[in-house]
Amino acid sequence: MIQMLGASPLLLTSKCHPIISLYPSTISSNTINNPFSISISRSLPNNNFKITCIKQEQPPELDPHANKSPDDEKGGKEVDFGWLPAFPHVLTASMSNFLFGYHIGVMNIVSIAKELGFEGNSFLAGLVVSIFIGGAFIGSISCGYLLDKLGCRRTFQLDTVPLILGAIVSAQAHSLDEILFGRFLVGLGIGVNTVLVPIYISEVAPTNFRGFLGTFSQIGTCLGIIVSLFLAIPSEYDPHWWRIILYMASVPGIALALGMQFAVDSPRWLWKAGRVDDARGVIRDLWGPSLVDQAIEEIQSVIRNDGADLDSSWLDLFEEPHFRVASIGGALFILQQLAGINGVLYFSSLTFQDVGITSSALASLFVGLTNFAGALCASSLMDKQGRQVLLIGSYLGMAMSMFVTAGAISFPVDPVISSNLSILGTIMYIFSFAVGAGPVTGLIIPELSSSRTRGKIMGFSFSVHWVFNFLVGLFFLELVEKFGLGPVYAGFGGVSLVAAAFAYYFTVETKGRSLEEIEMSLRNK
Repeated sequence: MIQMLGASPLLLTSKCHPIISLYPSTISSNTINNPFSISISRSLPNNNFKITCIKQEQPPELDPHANKSPDDEKGGKEVDFGWLPAFPHVLTASMSNFLFGYHIGVMNIVSIAKELGFEGNSFLAGLVVSIFIGGAFIGSISCGYLLDKLGCRRTFQLDTVPLILGAIVSAQAHSLDEILFGRFLVGLGIGVNTVLVPIYISEVAPTNFRGFLGTFSQIGTCLGIIVSLFLAIPSEYDPHWWRIILYMASVPGIALALGMQFAVDSPRWLWKAGRVDDARGVIRDLWGPSLVDQAIEEIQSVIRNDGADLDSSWLDLFEEPHFRVASIGGALFILQQLAGINGVLYFSSLTFQDVGITSSALASLFVGLTNFAGALCASSLMDKQGRQVLLIGSYLGMAMSMFVTAGAISFPVDPVISSNLSILGTIMYIFSFAVGAGPVTGLIIPELSSSRTRGKIMGFSFSVHWVFNFLVGLFFLELVEKFGLGPVYAGFGGVSLVAAAFAYYFTVETKGRSLEEIEMSLRNK
């Protein structure tokens, strides 16, 4: 997350591609060679059969132990490329999160505030951030309705309109009002996308690779931040360079609109829309022909219990199990924000300065790379360890990191040791967040949601996210001024422990289970 960020110099999230088709989806990594051959000969005069087993010399180049990977030697595991057919579609959708990260990084450019006349004015700077969050809140709430009516593909394309216009308006801004309007449009588009991307990936990804592909939303956000920080380097010498960077932000939006023209729609939505053949075609192309009948049977069983209409009401969220899932989704995002990711990022540049990294851009880049490394780690673990395990482990790591940092700040035995512990705690915290609390939160909610209310539950959960994102950004500095940074960080550690306990008792493991299987199991509880 997502994955997600708020009112701080650097934000982080609770998010052109060749279409590759590969079938069958598995390729064996080991070759079986039998050193024995059996020959059968018939003796005509005696009408008897002889069976002889002749051992042959094994040619060196066919040695079955040659060029084996460790996995092969352990048990002849297969290299499964079942994720590959869905990958181009997931990659295209993840471009939305790239835009999210890109816009986060762009607004760290100091020359924007200088040229538009609000440098040093914390209220106006906060207003620029707040208007973005306000737009994102509205976008999140409205996404469920758009998704039910238009499906994922058309909603993606429609959403590129405020993203492209917002980037252009911001790039041409010569007053505070213009930059506020541009930021509102961008926030509106980002709000829709933060809801839409996890839903789309969860519905088009094969069951066994849903976790791996689901992390690409977080990876996209990290790459967007990193790219924008690299592109912002000339802004230190050119005060108008920020306009060029904002114009560039329209390019991924255009690429997303064009890419979605060639992407598939969700097979679940297609089936409910009456496009049965299209739904079968998507399942066959992305999941494999052998899974078509099983997948269709599961979708039909859910529709028989949940209804086949495309429209869902917000009142549906007050019924079980939708109310339980919506409550879990909202609570997970509240805990994610109260665990302090935005506050830690706000002070990360000061922490890096203590160890000699005086450039705020370099410090932000280091934070972005740490986040990116954590997201890559999550992609390899999501379908192996499971969502619940990663979520619990992530919050425990965040808690430990905050307690280490708080202790180094509150009890500075030695300045050098305290600075090193602070930087270590900050890096551990960001990495731990990126491994679980960021990507898992945005992935597990659509997995737990029913097909009928998935858009509404995600819209509600992310609207809660944006509200608490705003509140933490609003009161964080006041809390630091009143209690000190050490106690506030210790409070973040305490919330992280509560979040780990919540994940243990209230979430369920979704690894390796189809969305329909999860939905039916929750309905039967």
